[in-house]
Amino acid sequence: MHRLLQYFGLAMIVAWSTSACDDPSGETREDGHGLPEYEGWELVWYDQFEDSTVNSILWNVLNREHSYNNELQFYLPEDVYIENGYLRIRSQKRQYASKEYTSGQLHTQNKYYWTYGRFVVRARLPRGQGMWPAHWMLPQDSSWPPEIDIMEFLGHDPHTIYLTNHWGEHKDGWHPSGGGSYTSSIDYTEDFHTFAVEWEPGIIKWFIDDTLRFTSSEGVPGKPFFIILNTAVGGDWPGNPDETTVFPQYHDIDYVEVYRRP
Repeated sequence: MHRLLQYFGLAMIVAWSTSACDDPSGETREDGHGLPEYEGWELVWYDQFEDSTVNSILWNVLNREHSYNNELQFYLPEDVYIENGYLRIRSQKRQYASKEYTSGQLHTQNKYYWTYGRFVVRARLPRGQGMWPAHWMLPQDSSWPPEIDIMEFLGHDPHTIYLTNHWGEHKDGWHPSGGGSYTSSIDYTEDFHTFAVEWEPGIIKWFIDDTLRFTSSEGVPGKPFFIILNTAVGGDWPGNPDETTVFPQYHDIDYVEVYRRP
């Protein structure tokens, strides 16, 4: 989501290895989990949001007033919660500190991070002018770029998904990136859909509902990344909410999965 490296502050890096990023339940996966199988990939981490609260072993939930890109939201933990077996990120129009909107973000930095893999999120997206949900990834070492956007979405255009790899050094406010968009007759706010990347040495592939939609081989990173889920409100790219935007809006997530090659 085009964030600067200060986005999460200068947190001390915890010395996790990728071997620490196995199934957080400590159990071997069974068919009873109801998660899909992908040939050539092994499930190593997942959250199906079956607890009553967000699992703090797996996730950090943000509490932050300041954002980049001229966004309008205050990220609050109370806007990230579990309801009816889904993770719900709620966006509201209300005055909170200096902001006129609140919303939610959670991430796995310093808890779980991976170099390469298949990353899958099944979600139903919020609708309306100024809504900017995303599933994305940043380096564990807090550098930027690179950045891998599994999915970005603008709520005023419910039929288009954006898929991007940001890389290279900034020059005059810009940096090299490779990405695409996919537009269809599907309204991604009406039902759940899966958004995924397969990130391997020298190549990234993006999938929507298990169908390959874009591939990039430029600037592919090769260091550990963590996962971020959020909904921004307003900002330079989506523009701000207007009189047509209905609040509250909900970004509902059914599950998040991470796979690796056996």
